[in-house]
Amino acid sequence: MLVNIHKLIFILLLFIGWNSARAQEVWTLKQCIDTAQVHNKNLQINRNNIIISEQKNKEAKANLIPKITANADYKYFWELPTQLMPLSALNPTVSEGQFRDLQFGVPHNINANVQLAMPIYNPQLYGAIKVTKAAGEVNQLQYQKSEEQVLYDITTLYYNAQILQHQLIFLDSNLRNTGKLLKNTVLLKEQLLAKGSDVSKVRLQAEQLATQREVANNKYNQILNTLKLNMGIDLNTELQVESDVVLKSPVDYTPTSSLDFKIIQTQNKLLQSELTTLRQSRFVPSLSLFATYGTTGFGYDKKPNEFLKFYPLGFAGIQLSYPIFNGTVTQRKINRKKFEIKNNELQAELIADKNKMEIENASQQRAVAQKNITTTQSQIDLAQTIYNQTLLQQKQGTATLTDVLLADNSLREAQQNYLNAVIDYLKADLELKRLMGQLRIKN
Repeated sequence: MLVNIHKLIFILLLFIGWNSARAQEVWTLKQCIDTAQVHNKNLQINRNNIIISEQKNKEAKANLIPKITANADYKYFWELPTQLMPLSALNPTVSEGQFRDLQFGVPHNINANVQLAMPIYNPQLYGAIKVTKAAGEVNQLQYQKSEEQVLYDITTLYYNAQILQHQLIFLDSNLRNTGKLLKNTVLLKEQLLAKGSDVSKVRLQAEQLATQREVANNKYNQILNTLKLNMGIDLNTELQVESDVVLKSPVDYTPTSSLDFKIIQTQNKLLQSELTTLRQSRFVPSLSLFATYGTTGFGYDKKPNEFLKFYPLGFAGIQLSYPIFNGTVTQRKINRKKFEIKNNELQAELIADKNKMEIENASQQRAVAQKNITTTQSQIDLAQTIYNQTLLQQKQGTATLTDVLLADNSLREAQQNYLNAVIDYLKADLELKRLMGQLRIKN
Protein backbone atom coordinates (compact mmCIF):
# COMPACT_ATOMS: atom_id res chain seq x y z
CA MET A 1 0.00 0.00 0.00
CA LEU A 2 2.84 2.37 0.93
CA VAL A 3 4.60 1.56 -2.34
CA ASN A 4 1.47 2.43 -4.30
CA ILE A 5 1.20 5.76 -2.48
CA HIS A 6 4.82 6.57 -3.37
CA LYS A 7 4.15 5.68 -6.99
CA LEU A 8 1.06 7.89 -6.99
CA ILE A 9 3.01 10.84 -5.55
CA PHE A 10 5.81 10.31 -8.09
CA ILE A 11 3.35 10.25 -10.98
CA LEU A 12 1.60 13.35 -9.63
CA LEU A 13 4.89 15.27 -9.33
CA LEU A 14 5.93 14.14 -12.80
CA PHE A 15 2.60 15.31 -14.20
CA ILE A 16 2.92 18.69 -12.47
CA GLY A 17 6.49 19.08 -13.76
CA TRP A 18 5.46 18.14 -17.28
CA ASN A 19 2.62 20.66 -17.24
CA SER A 20 4.98 23.33 -15.87
CA ALA A 21 7.45 22.63 -18.69
CA ARG A 22 4.62 22.82 -21.20
CA ALA A 23 3.43 26.10 -19.69
CA GLN A 24 6.91 27.58 -19.87
CA GLU A 25 6.96 27.09 -23.62
CA VAL A 26 4.58 30.06 -23.95
CA TRP A 27 6.63 33.26 -23.66
CA THR A 28 5.05 36.63 -22.98
CA LEU A 29 6.35 39.71 -24.75
CA LYS A 30 7.83 40.98 -21.49
CA GLN A 31 9.72 37.71 -20.97
CA CYS A 32 11.16 37.94 -24.48
CA ILE A 33 12.28 41.54 -23.90
CA ASP A 34 13.76 40.80 -20.46
CA THR A 35 15.69 37.84 -21.89
CA ALA A 36 17.05 39.93 -24.76
CA GLN A 37 18.26 42.64 -22.39
CA VAL A 38 20.50 40.04 -20.75
CA HIS A 39 21.55 37.79 -23.63
CA ASN A 40 21.39 39.92 -26.79
CA LYS A 41 24.90 40.09 -28.28
CA ASN A 42 24.58 43.68 -29.57
CA LEU A 43 23.55 44.91 -26.14
CA GLN A 44 26.47 43.07 -24.57
CA ILE A 45 28.84 44.77 -27.03
CA ASN A 46 27.38 48.19 -26.22
CA ARG A 47 27.65 47.53 -22.48
CA ASN A 48 31.32 46.71 -23.02
CA ASN A 49 31.72 49.96 -24.97
CA ILE A 50 30.36 51.87 -21.97
CA ILE A 51 32.96 50.22 -19.74
CA ILE A 52 35.66 51.05 -22.30
CA SER A 53 34.62 54.73 -22.32
CA GLU A 54 34.69 54.78 -18.49
CA GLN A 55 38.22 53.38 -18.55
CA LYS A 56 39.26 56.03 -21.09
CA ASN A 57 37.96 58.76 -18.80
CA LYS A 58 39.84 57.26 -15.84
CA GLU A 59 42.92 57.03 -18.04
CA ALA A 60 42.64 60.75 -18.88
CA LYS A 61 42.29 61.61 -15.17
CA ALA A 62 45.25 59.38 -14.33
CA ASN A 63 47.50 61.70 -16.37
CA LEU A 64 47.11 64.26 -13.56
CA ILE A 65 48.68 61.86 -11.04
CA PRO A 66 52.45 62.26 -10.49
CA LYS A 67 54.57 59.85 -12.51
CA ILE A 68 57.66 58.27 -10.95
CA THR A 69 60.26 56.52 -13.08
CA ALA A 70 63.51 54.80 -12.18
CA ASN A 71 66.41 55.06 -14.63
CA ALA A 72 69.84 53.46 -14.73
CA ASP A 73 72.56 53.35 -17.35
CA TYR A 74 76.17 52.27 -17.69
CA LYS A 75 78.65 53.62 -20.23
CA TYR A 76 82.14 52.43 -21.03
CA PHE A 77 84.31 54.85 -23.01
CA TRP A 78 87.17 53.21 -24.82
CA GLU A 79 87.81 56.68 -26.26
CA LEU A 80 87.07 59.49 -23.85
CA PRO A 81 85.42 62.62 -25.28
CA THR A 82 87.81 65.41 -26.22
CA GLN A 83 87.41 69.05 -25.20
CA LEU A 84 89.34 72.12 -26.34
CA MET A 85 90.60 74.36 -23.56
CA PRO A 86 91.86 77.89 -24.26
CA LEU A 87 95.53 78.22 -23.27
CA SER A 88 94.76 81.70 -21.96
CA ALA A 89 92.75 80.09 -19.15
CA LEU A 90 95.96 78.55 -17.78
CA ASN A 91 98.41 81.27 -18.78
CA PRO A 92 97.07 84.83 -19.15
CA THR A 93 100.10 85.82 -21.14
CA VAL A 94 99.11 83.55 -23.99
CA SER A 95 97.14 85.30 -26.69
CA GLU A 96 93.58 84.31 -27.38
CA GLY A 97 92.72 81.82 -30.11
CA GLN A 98 95.10 79.13 -28.97
CA PHE A 99 93.69 75.87 -27.57
CA ARG A 100 94.80 72.56 -26.21
CA ASP A 101 92.91 69.35 -26.70
CA LEU A 102 92.16 67.49 -23.48
CA GLN A 103 90.34 64.30 -22.63
CA PHE A 104 88.27 64.45 -19.46
CA GLY A 105 86.57 61.72 -17.51
CA VAL A 106 87.06 58.07 -16.79
CA PRO A 107 86.14 55.01 -18.86
CA HIS A 108 83.41 53.75 -16.55
CA ASN A 109 80.26 55.88 -16.01
CA ILE A 110 77.24 54.72 -14.01
CA ASN A 111 74.02 56.72 -13.54
CA ALA A 112 71.01 55.74 -11.43
CA ASN A 113 68.15 58.06 -10.47
CA VAL A 114 64.48 58.36 -9.69
CA GLN A 115 62.50 61.02 -11.55
CA LEU A 116 59.22 62.65 -10.54
CA ALA A 117 57.00 64.47 -13.05
CA MET A 118 53.64 66.04 -12.25
CA PRO A 119 51.54 68.42 -14.34
CA ILE A 120 50.40 71.45 -12.35
CA TYR A 121 48.22 72.81 -15.13
CA ASN A 122 47.87 71.41 -18.63
CA PRO A 123 44.88 72.54 -20.73
CA GLN A 124 45.15 69.53 -23.02
CA LEU A 125 44.85 67.09 -20.11
CA TYR A 126 41.80 68.84 -18.66
CA GLY A 127 40.31 69.05 -22.13
CA ALA A 128 40.87 65.32 -22.64
CA ILE A 129 38.99 64.61 -19.40
CA LYS A 130 35.99 66.63 -20.60
CA VAL A 131 36.11 65.00 -24.04
CA THR A 132 36.22 61.45 -22.68
CA LYS A 133 33.37 62.26 -20.29
CA ALA A 134 31.23 63.54 -23.17
CA ALA A 135 32.20 60.50 -25.26
CA GLY A 136 31.04 58.29 -22.38
CA GLU A 137 27.66 60.05 -22.41
CA VAL A 138 27.40 59.37 -26.14
CA ASN A 139 28.12 55.67 -25.53
CA GLN A 140 25.43 55.60 -22.84
CA LEU A 141 22.91 57.00 -25.31
CA GLN A 142 24.12 54.63 -28.02
CA TYR A 143 23.41 51.74 -25.65
CA GLN A 144 19.91 53.09 -25.00
CA LYS A 145 19.47 53.42 -28.77
CA SER A 146 20.54 49.80 -29.31
CA GLU A 147 18.27 48.70 -26.46
CA GLU A 148 15.39 50.58 -28.04
CA GLN A 149 16.08 48.97 -31.42
CA VAL A 150 16.21 45.48 -29.88
CA LEU A 151 12.94 46.16 -28.06
CA TYR A 152 11.37 47.43 -31.29
CA ASP A 153 12.57 44.40 -33.30
CA ILE A 154 11.46 41.87 -30.72
CA THR A 155 8.05 43.50 -30.32
CA THR A 156 7.56 43.56 -34.10
CA LEU A 157 8.58 39.90 -34.44
CA TYR A 158 6.34 38.94 -31.52
CA TYR A 159 3.36 40.72 -33.11
CA ASN A 160 4.07 39.07 -36.47
CA ALA A 161 4.19 35.65 -34.80
CA GLN A 162 0.85 36.32 -33.11
CA ILE A 163 -0.72 37.43 -36.39
CA LEU A 164 0.57 34.32 -38.14
CA GLN A 165 -0.93 32.21 -35.37
CA HIS A 166 -4.31 33.78 -36.08
CA GLN A 167 -3.79 33.31 -39.79
CA LEU A 168 -3.15 29.61 -39.16
CA ILE A 169 -6.36 29.46 -37.10
CA PHE A 170 -8.29 31.03 -39.96
CA LEU A 171 -6.70 28.64 -42.44
CA ASP A 172 -7.56 25.65 -40.26
CA SER A 173 -11.16 26.88 -40.08
CA ASN A 174 -11.26 27.37 -43.84
CA LEU A 175 -9.80 23.90 -44.38
CA ARG A 176 -12.52 22.39 -42.22
CA ASN A 177 -15.19 24.31 -44.13
CA THR A 178 -13.70 23.24 -47.44
CA GLY A 179 -13.53 19.65 -46.21
CA LYS A 180 -17.22 19.76 -45.38
CA LEU A 181 -17.96 21.34 -48.73
CA LEU A 182 -15.93 18.67 -50.51
CA LYS A 183 -17.83 15.95 -48.68
CA ASN A 184 -21.20 17.49 -49.60
CA THR A 185 -20.12 17.98 -53.21
CA VAL A 186 -19.06 14.34 -53.48
CA LEU A 187 -22.45 13.26 -52.10
CA LEU A 188 -24.24 15.50 -54.59
CA LYS A 189 -22.17 14.06 -57.42
CA GLU A 190 -23.10 10.56 -56.32
CA GLN A 191 -26.74 11.69 -56.48
CA LEU A 192 -26.09 13.15 -59.96
CA LEU A 193 -26.78 16.65 -58.60
CA ALA A 194 -23.22 17.91 -59.15
CA LYS A 195 -20.63 17.50 -61.84
CA GLY A 196 -17.19 15.99 -61.57
CA SER A 197 -15.67 19.39 -62.32
CA ASP A 198 -17.41 20.74 -59.21
CA VAL A 199 -15.63 18.16 -57.07
CA SER A 200 -12.32 19.04 -58.74
CA LYS A 201 -12.84 22.75 -58.04
CA VAL A 202 -13.45 22.12 -54.34
CA ARG A 203 -10.53 19.70 -54.12
CA LEU A 204 -8.28 22.29 -55.82
CA GLN A 205 -9.32 24.89 -53.29
CA ALA A 206 -8.60 22.47 -50.45
CA GLU A 207 -5.12 21.83 -51.84
CA GLN A 208 -4.49 25.56 -52.23
CA LEU A 209 -5.52 26.17 -48.63
CA ALA A 210 -3.26 23.35 -47.47
CA THR A 211 -0.36 24.93 -49.38
CA GLN A 212 -1.12 28.35 -47.88
CA ARG A 213 -1.16 26.82 -44.42
CA GLU A 214 2.19 25.14 -45.01
CA VAL A 215 3.70 28.41 -46.22
CA ALA A 216 2.24 30.32 -43.25
CA ASN A 217 3.49 27.70 -40.80
CA ASN A 218 7.00 27.84 -42.34
CA LYS A 219 6.99 31.62 -42.10
CA TYR A 220 5.83 31.33 -38.48
CA ASN A 221 8.78 29.05 -37.65
CA GLN A 222 11.21 31.44 -39.38
CA ILE A 223 9.91 34.37 -37.35
CA LEU A 224 10.28 32.37 -34.15
CA ASN A 225 13.90 31.56 -35.07
CA THR A 226 14.58 35.24 -35.76
CA LEU A 227 12.96 36.10 -32.44
CA LYS A 228 15.22 33.60 -30.64
CA LEU A 229 18.28 35.08 -32.36
CA ASN A 230 17.36 38.59 -31.21
CA MET A 231 16.72 37.29 -27.71
CA GLY A 232 20.16 35.67 -27.68
CA ILE A 233 18.90 32.17 -26.85
CA ASP A 234 19.56 28.81 -28.50
CA LEU A 235 17.51 28.04 -31.61
CA ASN A 236 16.55 24.67 -30.11
CA THR A 237 14.77 26.38 -27.20
CA GLU A 238 11.05 25.70 -27.11
CA LEU A 239 9.26 28.97 -27.77
CA GLN A 240 5.63 29.79 -28.34
CA VAL A 241 4.03 33.23 -28.29
CA GLU A 242 0.74 34.10 -26.65
CA SER A 243 -2.21 33.49 -28.94
CA ASP A 244 -4.27 36.49 -27.84
CA VAL A 245 -3.43 39.79 -29.52
CA VAL A 246 -4.05 42.57 -27.01
CA LEU A 247 -5.34 45.66 -28.76
CA LYS A 248 -5.19 48.47 -26.23
CA SER A 249 -7.12 51.67 -26.66
CA PRO A 250 -5.08 54.40 -28.37
CA VAL A 251 -3.00 56.37 -25.90
CA ASP A 252 -1.93 59.96 -26.37
CA TYR A 253 1.74 59.53 -25.52
CA THR A 254 3.58 62.36 -23.83
CA PRO A 255 6.30 63.46 -26.26
CA THR A 256 9.88 63.47 -25.03
CA SER A 257 13.14 64.01 -26.84
CA SER A 258 13.97 61.05 -29.03
CA LEU A 259 17.23 59.23 -28.49
CA ASP A 260 18.45 60.32 -31.93
CA PHE A 261 18.02 63.96 -30.91
CA LYS A 262 19.68 63.36 -27.52
CA ILE A 263 22.63 61.68 -29.23
CA ILE A 264 23.03 64.66 -31.59
CA GLN A 265 22.93 67.06 -28.65
CA THR A 266 25.55 65.06 -26.74
CA GLN A 267 27.74 64.85 -29.83
CA ASN A 268 27.48 68.65 -30.07
CA LYS A 269 28.67 68.83 -26.46
CA LEU A 270 31.58 66.57 -27.37
CA LEU A 271 32.51 68.74 -30.36
CA GLN A 272 32.34 71.89 -28.24
CA SER A 273 34.70 70.29 -25.69
CA GLU A 274 37.14 69.39 -28.45
CA LEU A 275 36.98 72.95 -29.82
CA THR A 276 37.63 74.43 -26.38
CA THR A 277 40.61 72.11 -25.90
CA LEU A 278 42.09 73.17 -29.24
CA ARG A 279 41.74 76.86 -28.39
CA GLN A 280 43.33 76.40 -24.98
CA SER A 281 46.20 74.39 -26.40
CA ARG A 282 46.92 77.32 -28.70
CA PHE A 283 46.85 80.21 -26.20
CA VAL A 284 47.07 78.78 -22.66
CA PRO A 285 50.48 77.77 -21.27
CA SER A 286 51.09 74.52 -19.42
CA LEU A 287 52.96 74.24 -16.14
CA SER A 288 54.59 71.14 -14.73
CA LEU A 289 56.77 70.10 -11.81
CA PHE A 290 59.77 67.80 -12.12
CA ALA A 291 62.39 66.42 -9.73
CA THR A 292 65.29 63.97 -9.93
CA TYR A 293 67.34 62.28 -7.27
CA GLY A 294 70.07 59.73 -7.91
CA THR A 295 73.73 59.00 -8.00
CA THR A 296 76.52 59.17 -10.54
CA GLY A 297 79.43 56.74 -10.49
CA PHE A 298 82.87 57.11 -12.04
CA GLY A 299 85.30 54.23 -12.37
CA TYR A 300 88.91 53.75 -13.50
CA ASP A 301 90.34 50.27 -14.12
CA LYS A 302 94.06 51.01 -14.84
CA LYS A 303 96.71 50.26 -12.28
CA PRO A 304 97.79 51.55 -9.90
CA ASN A 305 94.81 53.92 -9.43
CA GLU A 306 91.80 51.64 -9.78
CA PHE A 307 88.66 53.16 -8.21
CA LEU A 308 84.85 53.31 -8.44
CA LYS A 309 83.27 56.28 -6.69
CA PHE A 310 79.65 57.42 -6.50
CA TYR A 311 78.40 60.98 -6.05
CA PRO A 312 74.81 62.01 -5.21
CA LEU A 313 72.75 64.10 -7.60
CA GLY A 314 69.43 65.79 -6.93
CA PHE A 315 67.46 68.71 -8.31
CA ALA A 316 63.87 69.95 -8.72
CA GLY A 317 62.28 72.51 -10.97
CA ILE A 318 59.18 73.91 -12.63
CA GLN A 319 58.73 74.02 -16.38
CA LEU A 320 56.51 76.50 -18.19
CA SER A 321 55.60 75.80 -21.82
CA TYR A 322 53.86 78.34 -24.01
CA PRO A 323 53.02 77.61 -27.67
CA ILE A 324 54.06 80.46 -29.93
CA PHE A 325 53.69 79.16 -33.46
CA ASN A 326 53.07 75.65 -34.79
CA GLY A 327 52.61 76.31 -38.47
CA THR A 328 48.84 77.13 -38.25
CA VAL A 329 48.08 73.43 -37.63
CA THR A 330 45.93 74.19 -34.58
CA GLN A 331 44.05 76.95 -36.41
CA ARG A 332 43.18 74.53 -39.23
CA LYS A 333 41.88 72.05 -36.68
CA ILE A 334 39.77 74.80 -35.07
CA ASN A 335 38.28 75.79 -38.44
CA ARG A 336 37.46 72.15 -39.21
CA LYS A 337 35.84 71.66 -35.81
CA LYS A 338 33.63 74.73 -36.34
CA PHE A 339 32.23 73.21 -39.54
CA GLU A 340 31.67 69.90 -37.77
CA ILE A 341 29.64 71.74 -35.11
CA LYS A 342 27.65 73.53 -37.83
CA ASN A 343 26.85 70.21 -39.53
CA ASN A 344 25.83 68.79 -36.16
CA GLU A 345 23.40 71.66 -35.58
CA LEU A 346 21.91 71.22 -39.07
CA GLN A 347 21.53 67.49 -38.43
CA ALA A 348 19.71 68.24 -35.17
CA GLU A 349 17.26 70.47 -37.04
CA LEU A 350 16.78 67.79 -39.70
CA ILE A 351 16.05 65.13 -37.08
CA ALA A 352 13.55 67.40 -35.32
CA ASP A 353 11.69 68.13 -38.59
CA LYS A 354 11.74 64.48 -39.66
CA ASN A 355 10.53 63.32 -36.26
CA LYS A 356 7.62 65.76 -36.36
CA MET A 357 6.59 64.54 -39.81
CA GLU A 358 6.86 60.85 -38.85
CA ILE A 359 4.78 61.40 -35.69
CA GLU A 360 2.01 62.96 -37.77
CA ASN A 361 2.08 60.09 -40.28
CA ALA A 362 2.11 57.41 -37.57
CA SER A 363 -0.81 59.05 -35.74
CA GLN A 364 -2.88 59.11 -38.91
CA GLN A 365 -1.97 55.52 -39.77
CA ARG A 366 -2.93 54.33 -36.28
CA ALA A 367 -6.30 56.12 -36.46
CA VAL A 368 -7.06 54.62 -39.89
CA ALA A 369 -5.97 51.15 -38.78
CA GLN A 370 -8.16 51.33 -35.66
CA LYS A 371 -11.18 52.19 -37.79
CA ASN A 372 -10.34 49.39 -40.23
CA ILE A 373 -10.19 46.84 -37.39
CA THR A 374 -13.78 47.61 -36.41
CA THR A 375 -14.90 47.57 -40.04
CA THR A 376 -13.16 44.30 -40.93
CA GLN A 377 -14.49 42.57 -37.81
CA SER A 378 -18.01 43.36 -38.99
CA GLN A 379 -17.08 42.19 -42.47
CA ILE A 380 -15.88 38.83 -41.13
CA ASP A 381 -19.16 38.30 -39.27
CA LEU A 382 -21.14 39.24 -42.35
CA ALA A 383 -19.00 37.09 -44.68
CA GLN A 384 -19.35 34.13 -42.30
CA THR A 385 -23.13 34.56 -42.25
CA ILE A 386 -23.27 34.77 -46.05
CA TYR A 387 -21.07 31.68 -46.35
CA ASN A 388 -23.26 29.67 -43.99
CA GLN A 389 -26.42 30.78 -45.80
CA THR A 390 -24.93 30.02 -49.22
CA LEU A 391 -23.77 26.61 -48.05
CA LEU A 392 -27.28 25.85 -46.78
CA GLN A 393 -28.80 27.06 -50.06
CA GLN A 394 -26.37 24.85 -51.95
CA LYS A 395 -27.56 21.85 -49.96
CA GLN A 396 -31.14 22.82 -50.83
CA GLY A 397 -30.22 23.19 -54.48
CA THR A 398 -30.95 26.93 -54.68
CA ALA A 399 -27.28 27.99 -54.89
CA THR A 400 -24.52 26.77 -57.14
CA LEU A 401 -21.04 25.65 -56.17
CA THR A 402 -19.69 28.83 -57.72
CA ASP A 403 -21.78 30.84 -55.25
CA VAL A 404 -20.30 28.83 -52.37
CA LEU A 405 -16.74 29.32 -53.61
CA LEU A 406 -17.31 33.05 -54.04
CA ALA A 407 -18.71 33.27 -50.51
CA ASP A 408 -15.71 31.32 -49.22
CA ASN A 409 -13.29 33.65 -51.01
CA SER A 410 -15.10 36.66 -49.55
CA LEU A 411 -14.74 35.19 -46.07
CA ARG A 412 -11.03 34.57 -46.53
CA GLU A 413 -10.54 38.06 -47.93
CA ALA A 414 -12.33 39.57 -44.93
CA GLN A 415 -10.15 37.53 -42.58
CA GLN A 416 -6.96 38.68 -44.32
CA ASN A 417 -8.14 42.31 -44.29
CA TYR A 418 -8.72 42.03 -40.54
CA LEU A 419 -5.23 40.63 -39.97
CA ASN A 420 -3.72 43.38 -42.13
CA ALA A 421 -5.60 46.03 -40.13
CA VAL A 422 -4.35 44.56 -36.86
CA ILE A 423 -0.77 44.51 -38.16
CA ASP A 424 -1.05 48.13 -39.33
CA TYR A 425 -2.43 49.23 -35.96
CA LEU A 426 0.23 47.44 -33.92
CA LYS A 427 3.07 48.71 -36.11
CA ALA A 428 1.74 52.28 -36.12
CA ASP A 429 1.29 52.30 -32.34
CA LEU A 430 4.77 50.85 -31.82
CA GLU A 431 6.30 53.38 -34.21
CA LEU A 432 4.46 56.22 -32.48
CA LYS A 433 5.85 55.13 -29.10
CA ARG A 434 9.35 55.06 -30.57
CA LEU A 435 9.03 58.50 -32.12
CA MET A 436 7.62 59.93 -28.89
CA GLY A 437 10.52 58.51 -26.90
CA GLN A 438 8.16 56.24 -24.95
CA LEU A 439 9.31 52.85 -26.23
CA ARG A 440 11.58 52.14 -23.27
CA ILE A 441 9.02 53.43 -20.74
CA LYS A 442 6.89 50.66 -19.27
CA ASN A 443 3.22 51.49 -19.62
